[in-house]
Amino acid sequence: MNAQSVRLNTIASNLANAGTAAGNEAEVYRARKPVFAAIFERSTAEAFGERGAPAGAAVQVLDVVQSTEPLRRVYEPDHPLANEEGVVFYSNVNPVAEMTDMMDAARAFETNVEVLGRVQSMQQSLLRLGQE
Repeated sequence: MNAQSVRLNTIASNLANAGTAAGNEAEVYRARKPVFAAIFERSTAEAFGERGAPAGAAVQVLDVVQSTEPLRRVYEPDHPLANEEGVVFYSNVNPVAEMTDMMDAARAFETNVEVLGRVQSMQQSLLRLGQE
C-alpha cells in the first residue's frame, strides 16, 4: 500500500505541474516516475533448512526518477517566459497517461485495502472458533 501511495503522490505532482512552462530546458518541470522492486522474503523455517510457511513478497520503492521523454518546445515569441529565440519549454507530463496510471494505482490500492479487510475478518472468525 505504501508503494501505491508513493505512486499516487507522484502522479498528483505530475498533474499539478502538467502545464508549467519555462524559458530554458533546465528550469522546466519533468515528469517523475517511481521505481519499484519486488522484495522476496524467506520464511523463518526455510532459513533453518525446514519446510514451513511459504515465503512472502513485498514491493519497495527504490527511487523516484525524472522521465526521459522529450520536453515540448513551442514557438511563442510573445510569451513572457520565451527565450531569445521565442521558444517556450513546456513540461513533458502527458495528462492522459497520468490519469490512466492514477486509475490503475487507485484500483491497486483499493484491492490491497480489500485484501487486508478480508484477512482481518478471517482472523476474527478464527478467534471466534477458538472460543466455542
